[in-house]
Amino acid sequence: MASRETCRCELRAAIRQLGDRCLYSAAKWAAELLVGIEPDALPSSSSSAASASVSSRATPSTSSASRLLLPHHRDGSSFRRRLRAGGAPDVTATPIAGVSYVSTPIPDDDGIDGVGGGPAGDCYLLAKSYFDCREYRRAAHALRGQTGRKHVFLRCYALYMAGEKRKEEEMIELEGSLGKCDAVNSELTSLERELSKLRRTGAIDSFGLYLYGIILRDKGCENLAITVLVESVNSYPWNWSAWSELQSLCTTTEILNNLNLKNHWMKDFFLASAYQELKMHEEALKRYECLIGIFRFSDYIQAQIATAHYNLRELDEAEVIFEELLRTDPYRVDSMDVYSNLLYAKECFSALSFLAHRVFLTDKYRPESCCIIANYYSLKGQHEKSVLYFRRALKLNRKYLSAWTLMGHEYVEMKNTPAAIDAYRRAVDINPRDYRAWYGLGQTYEMMSMPFYALYYFRKSSYLQPNDARLWIAMAQCYESAPLQMHEDAIKCYTRAANSNDREGIALHQLAKLHSVLGHSERAAFYYKKDLERMEAEERQGPNMIEALLFLARHYKAEKRFEEAEIYCTRLLDYTGPERDTARSLLQGLKSAQPGFPSMDIEHFTS
Repeated sequence: MASRETCRCELRAAIRQLGDRCLYSAAKWAAELLVGIEPDALPSSSSSAASASVSSRATPSTSSASRLLLPHHRDGSSFRRRLRAGGAPDVTATPIAGVSYVSTPIPDDDGIDGVGGGPAGDCYLLAKSYFDCREYRRAAHALRGQTGRKHVFLRCYALYMAGEKRKEEEMIELEGSLGKCDAVNSELTSLERELSKLRRTGAIDSFGLYLYGIILRDKGCENLAITVLVESVNSYPWNWSAWSELQSLCTTTEILNNLNLKNHWMKDFFLASAYQELKMHEEALKRYECLIGIFRFSDYIQAQIATAHYNLRELDEAEVIFEELLRTDPYRVDSMDVYSNLLYAKECFSALSFLAHRVFLTDKYRPESCCIIANYYSLKGQHEKSVLYFRRALKLNRKYLSAWTLMGHEYVEMKNTPAAIDAYRRAVDINPRDYRAWYGLGQTYEMMSMPFYALYYFRKSSYLQPNDARLWIAMAQCYESAPLQMHEDAIKCYTRAANSNDREGIALHQLAKLHSVLGHSERAAFYYKKDLERMEAEERQGPNMIEALLFLARHYKAEKRFEEAEIYCTRLLDYTGPERDTARSLLQGLKSAQPGFPSMDIEHFTS
């Protein structure tokens, strides 16, 4: 990995460059990484001084001084809790992307373009001021006739943003804030023509390539957009916005693996984020835990690690990290919508209420804030209010994938299936790899008694997330439903679920029942026994355990394995109700069927 000091210098320069070009989101990302770099150890003048320093660490005065020197320092034990069972990462480890890192020069066009002073520089400052005030066409007009690369980029970027602003207005005017509309950015064609010519002549910089890649993506030229964005990040790797746009186009691992990327340390952040998006959560987690060796105090990396744990359904580990993120950054909104999903899944009502109240006071008009508040109302059972806040989130960001999917879930709860289907379809239009939306469509069509449509969507979701037992169980239940009764196919799906860490234990029980229905007694006994062992290990009771004990007692009696049958019958005598009477009759039958069967006082168990 590049040295800490190298990373600091590169990030400081990147923050200035990105802010100067109005790429504020990328500049914020770089700034958060900058303060997340672990401070270098202070050099000691002599071994005695070092010994004195070590011996004084436990004193209160030295602890206070350390906190002043390291304002972002976090408790070591809590940091270790965030990492996987393998222990803390080696701070000198080299990320998986490689050992040899390239150095990329900082753009030097400030001097040749005269932005530092003179009329050209004054025009740039005026245009940037207009841009910051969202007066995009005035900004573009202020830069007319300017040929410097920074001038050209800001003028084209301002025109692009003006077109996007008008497109959003047309969507609201023509179809309503959430309706479909064929509005397009009217500036795309002219901008593509200009930037294409600049690229052919070599008069374009990395930021111009970034904008050109966005325009090509919007026009549907995805392959060329990937090529152009790769050129952009290779020439200037610190623009995280360019990496994010490139990631959105990497919809398969094949596309990702075929990218010709230079081996800069920013590539590791990109690969980790891309793996997260492609549902390769274990791989993403390994890369983030490696990166944290240098960026030890990075809230961004911690949030990504927590998200990976959440996606792996390791909810307790994720909750610890999110809680600490809120302690160190109480006004944080980024990634907190994922935390709200976690609290919803764990039904932590008070914690979700506290989080919703906090983000409401921090910034209630952020899409993430609206989503968190919507989850709060959903957990309260107020689904109408939940939909209201999801719709607010989508007014602020029409491409907010999670809001479309979760709003579909709310419509399902409200039995509004047409609205649910529309919401899920919007989600898959934004991201065809969103397995949750495909799964939601399957559930909705199953509710409408259209099992073949439901099976199609369940297959899509399980293909995208093959290790999620819930998806295989949903497909199996669809096969098992009354209109289909396709038991063999249901057995295949339940088997996949059982092999995919089915935490609820639904698959084993259903496999046992289906094999029993089909007359496969040996297979049914095998699965009932495994299900019984699982329930005993988890100390569970209930009707499933009684059903398993009854089947095994009858099965082993029919197989003339009387001792095993007696064990299960005896266990049934501990229950009250008809199962006790059944066990008594079975024990009497065992006694009469086996001459050497030991005499036992059955009435003793019923007294």
